Amino acid sequence: MTAKPLHPRKPFVARGSNILRCDSCLMPAVRCICSYRVEVEASARFWLLTHRKEVYKPTNTGRLILDTIAGSEVFEWSRTEPEERFLERLGSPEFDPYIVFPSAPDYADRMVEFEAKPGREPVFIILDGTWRQARRMFRHSRYLDRVPVIEPRTTRQTRYDLRTQVESHHLCTAEVAAAMLEQIGDHTSAGILDAYFEVFNEYYHASRRTRALRDLEAPMELLALHRSPK
Repeated sequence: MTAKPLHPRKPFVARGSNILRCDSCLMPAVRCICSYRVEVEASARFWLLTHRKEVYKPTNTGRLILDTIAGSEVFEWSRTEPEERFLERLGSPEFDPYIVFPSAPDYADRMVEFEAKPGREPVFIILDGTWRQARRMFRHSRYLDRVPVIEPRTTRQTRYDLRTQVESHHLCTAEVAAAMLEQIGDHTSAGILDAYFEVFNEYYHASRRTRALRDLEAPMELLALHRSPK
């Protein structure tokens, strides 16, 4: 069963806060994407450690992972008081967790390659925030110090342009998840998540009227192919 996103601590009050939104996908109601949602049993699940400032932002792409990849969960990040539920998952022999983060010399001893372990389900922990927030989360979360780190090996350039990106290789949360699924050979699940992300990205732009709705025939066909009949 897919975990639902955290409830916001406070109302969304930034740009677009007065727009009527779907309670589920948080898109403007006139551009709801719930009908395109497809849940799959992927080769790994994801745990999102989400920065509190990201929890209530409709442009956050972490919820696309929760909608798509079965068994994935979200936890609100804390430097010193992590959720007990997260610590229980982290210590469970049922799971084989990895933190997804770029490599660096000062923690080279923690860097690993993915290797499937019999009887343990692979889990990718994504630090869900801006790149600046994610770096701080990684550096200051002592309870993550013993978790191995895996680097996304991808040549992807981000397609996420709902916010200003400093570097084109800085992927958004959903793009990182899709890249990791590709990396472990689950191209089907990666493609479905990619397609859902593309619909989200384009529909959000259309709701802002920042550009015309682009051709989404290919991703919509892929999602329809995998959608379970009601």
